[in-house]
Amino acid sequence: MGVRVSDEFKPDWSRVGDLPSDYFDVPSPARVWNYWLGGKDYYDPDQEVGDVVANIYPGIRTMAIQSRGFLVRTVRHLAKEAGIRQFLDLGAGLPEPRGNNTHSVAQSVAPDAKVVYVDSDPVVLAHARVLMSSSTPGGVADFVDQDYRDTEAVIEHASRVLDLSQPVSVMFMGVFGYLPPYDELRAIVDRTIAAVPSGSYLTFWDGTDTSDPIRESHKLQARMGHPYTLRSVEEIEQVFTGLELVDPGVVQLSQWRMDDNDIARQAPEEVDAYGGVARKP
Repeated sequence: MGVRVSDEFKPDWSRVGDLPSDYFDVPSPARVWNYWLGGKDYYDPDQEVGDVVANIYPGIRTMAIQSRGFLVRTVRHLAKEAGIRQFLDLGAGLPEPRGNNTHSVAQSVAPDAKVVYVDSDPVVLAHARVLMSSSTPGGVADFVDQDYRDTEAVIEHASRVLDLSQPVSVMFMGVFGYLPPYDELRAIVDRTIAAVPSGSYLTFWDGTDTSDPIRESHKLQARMGHPYTLRSVEEIEQVFTGLELVDPGVVQLSQWRMDDNDIARQAPEEVDAYGGVARKP
């Protein structure tokens, strides 16, 4: 079986326990997304799924780039304009190939920013030590090996690094498609936001059922053992119920405060993904 491992992010498997015998025979959400982003940390089953989806829906690669641009812009806005110094990135995934990760963006604005990444994928865990070592001397970047659905455990671990009496940016970035029940999605978001104080923010995006190609590609993706549930725009809007949306509200990722220096300028097209940022009153 083939594997492509980047020189910059060599995984440290000493941090990972025993894996199921078929672990690398099954596509992983984090690795498939890394493939679409142009990374090198994926295996043959991940590339197979990635190619099938991209052949039917070429916009998936654009979506991957746009999603990272959205992360960069929202984190920079919250650190610079809103004064946020604490970030909780749930379902963080593999390091972005060009280094545009939450802690590097936040700490480029505020060197003392603290970031906690949460993920339960063993490959992500294997990369965590290298990822964390790139934090600024005055800042903190930590990793919690935990399923983001277990809110109580996530908050308990995060509180060892973050001061939960002070505002936190809670981030769910394109992770809920692997969790079909919409009620469960809402419950996880609500529980997490309830655990942080007034003045905190929710940043959320996910793929939407807004075109025929993406709907067809996801049907085939599901048949290949890698299902992903698309949401309606209305469902994404409802995630922010009770919060104060930051302008321009819930929009396509490419429409959220794009600037001339944005990494997503190379792919400014419309995408089937919507998101937004909102403040907890």
